[in-house]
Amino acid sequence: MTDFDKSDDGGKAPSAMLAIGELAERIGVPTHVLRYWETRFPQLKPLQRSGRRRYYRPEDVALAERIHHLLHVQGFTVEGARKALSETGAKAAPAPATEIRAERATGNGAIGQAHGVPVAALVALRQRLAAALD
Repeated sequence: MTDFDKSDDGGKAPSAMLAIGELAERIGVPTHVLRYWETRFPQLKPLQRSGRRRYYRPEDVALAERIHHLLHVQGFTVEGARKALSETGAKAAPAPATEIRAERATGNGAIGQAHGVPVAALVALRQRLAAALD
């Protein structure tokens, strides 16, 4: 295996399966959240080996990243995210985290934006919320 066959995630190949802890660290959620998502999103079905150890295939990783984006970035409810996934199809849209990593790798990411939202808009929203709490 050459260096070109490896991803930037611990030297694993892009087609390698991830353990639940690896996926949780990759998308920034605790492992119990991934187990909860499995109960709410029937499309998310990792392989379970002996001892009920979960292993996520690349398509499961992409789906988990999409779910994370819908819930934590776009602010969908679980039910809303389920509807969005069923309407567009889990595989129809690429995972946003994958797109962001690709932008960073190619240098095409927008400066001054966080996940497609202008930083100035986020700062203004934060100031309005802080003023409302005072």
